[in-house]
Amino acid sequence: MIRLAFVKLATVAVALFVAGSNAAFADHHESHEKKGEEKHENHQAAKKADATHVEISLDDLKKAIETKSVFLVDANSAKTYDKGHLPGAVSFAKSEKEFAKLLPADKNALIVAYCGGPMCSAWEDAAEAATKAGYTNIKHFKGGLKGWKSAGLSLETLTAKK
Repeated sequence: MIRLAFVKLATVAVALFVAGSNAAFADHHESHEKKGEEKHENHQAAKKADATHVEISLDDLKKAIETKSVFLVDANSAKTYDKGHLPGAVSFAKSEKEFAKLLPADKNALIVAYCGGPMCSAWEDAAEAATKAGYTNIKHFKGGLKGWKSAGLSLETLTAKK
């Protein structure tokens, strides 16, 4: 009789353990699914931003700067901007609140946003702000500061050129 009670108790314990394991597995699996969905959404958003805001080449950007036919937006931190930025660039970090007021009157004017380099996505905030303000010709310079410097081009600071 004791043996039968022990077997029943053991069977119940195993059943509870299996049920608990299944629930834990389901929760774990659901957590991974959510993380996967978030990664997919972030990847899709990055692809959408790239598709919406075409990349501008280094050569085309240099020409636009030389001819003063670009509104250039540095999307790096204010500290990084102060240390050096592309010639003529406006700091998005320093002017975010009045950014729309600084943009050109022509809604079709070329606006180029950039940040630190190819892996940086800070430019998207500046591009989005210009888009919300009604601008339609927004591009991004994927090379950013890193690409500009590696091409041997000089940066501008608040006081002097580097």
